[in-house]
Amino acid sequence: MKQRKIVLLVSSIILSSLVLGGCSSAVESASGESKDITNAVLTETSQDCADYAAAYESNVKDIKNGTTFAGQLTISTGSDSCRVTANAIPNYDFNDSTANFASDVAEQSITLNVPRNPVLANSSSDLSLLSYGAVMLNGVVLDQVANGCYMPDDASADRDGNIANGCGLWVDWRLDPLGKVSLGADSHNAHTQPGGLYHYHGNPYALYDTEDKTKASPVIGFAADGFPIYGPRFVDETTGQVVEATSGYTIKSGSRPTADSSPGGSYDGSYIQDYEFTNAGNLDKCNGRTVNGEYGYYVTETYPYIMGCYAGTPDYSFFKFQDVLVWVVAGLVAILAGIVGAIILIVRRIRRKRASAFAEKESK
Repeated sequence: MKQRKIVLLVSSIILSSLVLGGCSSAVESASGESKDITNAVLTETSQDCADYAAAYESNVKDIKNGTTFAGQLTISTGSDSCRVTANAIPNYDFNDSTANFASDVAEQSITLNVPRNPVLANSSSDLSLLSYGAVMLNGVVLDQVANGCYMPDDASADRDGNIANGCGLWVDWRLDPLGKVSLGADSHNAHTQPGGLYHYHGNPYALYDTEDKTKASPVIGFAADGFPIYGPRFVDETTGQVVEATSGYTIKSGSRPTADSSPGGSYDGSYIQDYEFTNAGNLDKCNGRTVNGEYGYYVTETYPYIMGCYAGTPDYSFFKFQDVLVWVVAGLVAILAGIVGAIILIVRRIRRKRASAFAEKESK
């Protein structure tokens, strides 16, 4: 009986840790009335997400459809993380003349945990279709990796063999979402997924002052690993001058391979595989750098636009299918608990038989 209780206790602890995810510390709710951030231009530079704790709202319009939306964003703080809850509606009018959204924008229910004390990892890790890369300070996520690619045998492929959606995790030639093949982004470098999630692939111009080049850019969001995301300018520590952040990626020279799995032709930026990191700019391969001892990502006009990889360790809450994963793992934990319980039961029966046999032998 004691062993069974231990098994159940361990299982409960594991399941609880999974359900709670990154919420190891108590989270304080934002208090006070909601702040209206409709068309707000961000100016703050604090690298601590807790300094943005508040409830925010906006009233905006889908320009093409004429539909009105109310954006909702709440940032709450804990000792280790900030909890961001949002309906993923931006704080400005969207779906303008440049856009060709795959589906109409729809409100979402997003809850993410941003680490307050991010640490640079020993090595960087790749962005993935399975996770959001960041969340901006208007409640819209960065989902930078496109699900479009070169797949000429697909029924929906265009004349160049590309499809806009449905490629999955492992493909040889993934489309650059802001490259030569249009995926329907509006002027804010955002579009929708099936299901209506409005999300960024590149520079969210409306969040900062694009004209003022005399000051360092503000924080416009936080990556999944907790590091801040800035606009495109920073102060050079050596010269004291405001400098434009420039990507270290360049387009490869020459032509793509001619194998059947390759689109062929010259490298031109249509696919992310057309790029290589050559350290040509002032940012690292994750599109970030350390300024005054603090690391952050910076927006750039060229690939990778916002993030090239994770410099730190992304929080589990940014995983898109976290609810499914929780219950899959919980199921595996339950199965494991059952196996352990069965083993304990078998061992106890073997011990009883041995004890009974020994007692019978002693009585003779």
